[in-house]
Amino acid sequence: QVRLVESGGGLVQAGGSLRLSCTASGRIAGMKGMGWYRQTPGIQRELVATTATDGITMYADSVKGRFTISRDNNKNTVYLQMNSLKPEDTAVYYCNFLGFIGNYWGQGTQVTVSS
Repeated sequence: QVRLVESGGGLVQAGGSLRLSCTASGRIAGMKGMGWYRQTPGIQRELVATTATDGITMYADSVKGRFTISRDNNKNTVYLQMNSLKPEDTAVYYCNFLGFIGNYWGQGTQVTVSS
């Protein structure tokens, strides 16, 4: 099993910044990548950003240039730096771990951007 602990969500005004953190523990050997997804009520969970073990990163078009994903391998932690936040970024953000043993999700952290 893999355990993911997220932190860093909250309420921020439009134009502000937040940084999300997600630390993985447990059977993390064989990790393929980690990433962040988000979900709003009634809408399917969508990819925000991912980082693979080969260093390749991917971003949703809606966050390119504003969000940056990074990883600290020594701490088994992935970060999502979110700048220039917009009200449409409001969602529950979920950390994702993809490995040879399976696909795991964090409990989610709420990000609310006020206009």
